[in-house]
Order: sequence, then structure tokens, then C-alpha cells
Amino acid sequence: MAVPGTAPVRPTIDAALVRRLVDTQFPQWAALPLRLLDPAGSDHVIYRLGDELSVRLPRHADAVGQADKEHEWLPRLAPRLPLAVPVPVEVGEPGFGYPWRWAVSRWLAGEVATVETLAGSSVAAERLAEFLVALQRFAPESVPSLQTRPDLAQQPLAGRDRATRAAIAALGGVFDRAAMTGLWDAAMSAPGWDRAPVWFHGDFHTGNVLTVGGRVSAVIDFGGLGIGDPAADLMIAFTLMSAGSRAAFRAALGVDEATWTRGRGWALATGLNAYTAYAAVSPRVAAQTTRQITQALAG
Repeated sequence: MAVPGTAPVRPTIDAALVRRLVDTQFPQWAALPLRLLDPAGSDHVIYRLGDELSVRLPRHADAVGQADKEHEWLPRLAPRLPLAVPVPVEVGEPGFGYPWRWAVSRWLAGEVATVETLAGSSVAAERLAEFLVALQRFAPESVPSLQTRPDLAQQPLAGRDRATRAAIAALGGVFDRAAMTGLWDAAMSAPGWDRAPVWFHGDFHTGNVLTVGGRVSAVIDFGGLGIGDPAADLMIAFTLMSAGSRAAFRAALGVDEATWTRGRGWALATGLNAYTAYAAVSPRVAAQTTRQITQALAG
């Protein structure tokens, strides 16, 4: 039973609600049509607003705060990055029963990157490595002091240990149990990041990379942006790349063995989590996460 006065775990978000939020808070856009972007991901509902804007609303409490984070940091990051990133325009307020702040951004043209078009491209892999290098060098102020901010804090890989081992046990008949256990044990015992903390994207996978004309053009969804160990951003190597392009990516990024092993661990853990949650109801997610898990096991 819900506690009176608390927000629903997953509020209902439909076109009528989004229309009312936009029209009352930003009447200058009241005449612009809304079109649902589907699928939009597990964290947000996204509507295209006219031809030049998008509206992005958190689906659940874990995604709350992302609108403010992107509004604060993306304008500062954009000039320093070699790929386009979203341009925040406004942050909306709760209303009409919807409990959280939400974002309006400029629409970024492009198609979501696919394995079919980019898996074998060393050029794309090196371009993505260039993006991560630039992000890691971003230093607008004292990084150590920013580490104390909860919205930029990093969940340690070890925090996923119990859930990952449970998923390995549950999916041992689907994937190679011994290989998964061996990789996870290696990731858990790998030395941690021993250099200065750096900026990371936090959700750097195929669905958050856009292409135009078959070339990487933009990176989206910076809700996981933070400071610490960059190993989680290696996930892109296992969601998008093949063995050859993955080697080019690793060389361009200059990743040491311990960080690479932790990155494989992140890919395994997040892949298993998504497979467990969505594979039964989404063939698309089942295929994507199966590839992610098997590529992480391959190294």
C-alpha cells in the first residue's frame, strides 16, 4: 500500500500529461506537436517536441536529478568534446501529479549506433576513445572537492557483487557459468583505479551513441555523469565493437590490464542485470544483452 503523500514508484506518463506540463510551464511551445519516441530506454520517457526540441521525463526515482545535472554540466562539457552532446534548454517543474523535474533539450539528429554498421569499424572505435580521453581531461575545478557531491558519486563495482553472482547462478543454463564466474572473480580481485579521479559518462553503451551517415556523431544521456574510476565507460567496447575494433579502441585509450578487467566486469554485471529484467519481455533487449555478455566473456 502506498504511503499517503509519497510519489508513485512509476508515475503514469502519457501524451496528455506531457502536453499539460509543456503548455502550462512553457507556453511558447504550446503549438508544437508532441511525438513519443519509442523505445526510449528504461530510465526516461522521451517525446519529440516539434522539429527542434525533445522532452525527457524520468520514469522512476533512480533517474531523478538527471535533468539538473545535464543542465549544469553539458554546456561546460560541450566545447571540450569532439562529438556533439545534448544542449539543455529548460528544466521543468513537477505538476499535475507528476512528481519530478524534467528536461527540455535541443533535438540531436542521428540514428542510434548499431552493431551491424559499426562493429568492425576501427575508425568509429578510435573516435569513441577520443571522446573518452577528452571527457577524462575535463577539469573545470578541483575534482577531489566535486567527488563529495552525491550526484557525481560513483557506485563501486563491488556493490554489484551479490546481484551479479545471483544472476550468474540463475542464468548458468543460458551462458557459460564457469566463464562468467571466472570473469567476475577476476574483476572483483583486479586492482582498483590508483590514479587521480577522472570524469566518466556512466552509461556509455550503444543506445547512447548516435550516427549520421554511418559515422559516429553524438553521445547522449549524461545522467550517469560522475567522477572516479573510468572503467564503466569501457562498456561500449562490448556492446558495439568486435574483436578488431575493440583492440583499436583499447590501444587508442591506453587502457591497462586491471582497468580493462574491471570494464569487462561492468559489462558483464550490467548485461546480466538487463537480461534478467527484460529479456523475457523484449527480444531486442535479449539480443543486445546476449551480445554484451558474450563479448565481455570473450575479452
